[in-house]
Amino acid sequence: MIIVFDAQCLLCNGWVKFLLRHDTQRAFRFASIQGDTGKQLLADAGLRVDGLQTLLLVDGPRIWKHTAAILRVLNGLGWPWRLAWVAWLIPAPLRDALYRFIARNRYQWFGRSDTCLMPDTAERDRFLD
Repeated sequence: MIIVFDAQCLLCNGWVKFLLRHDTQRAFRFASIQGDTGKQLLADAGLRVDGLQTLLLVDGPRIWKHTAAILRVLNGLGWPWRLAWVAWLIPAPLRDALYRFIARNRYQWFGRSDTCLMPDTAERDRFLD
């Protein structure tokens, strides 16, 4: 599965670092929206990089956005992160509205980096660009 993320967003970088620590099965790979692979995956999903307000999870032909992507990723991490699955009980329009609100303000609240996340050598093979 591929997670497409904004490598200049410090919140997004924190999410990727969290996943690198907790994805012991190495189930997830990463593509930044700034790279060619990430741009192509977004285009294939009908999304544009400009004004992007979602995390994208790609599993073959299937894609998930917003909170559905986050919940599927957390489920994939196994115990105890799988407990987040209970959030599916909250209607998607409510979950996703909160998600988009945070996404719209992520640079202001968490900051933005002029450089992309650079993985260490042990994790570099998990990044597609």
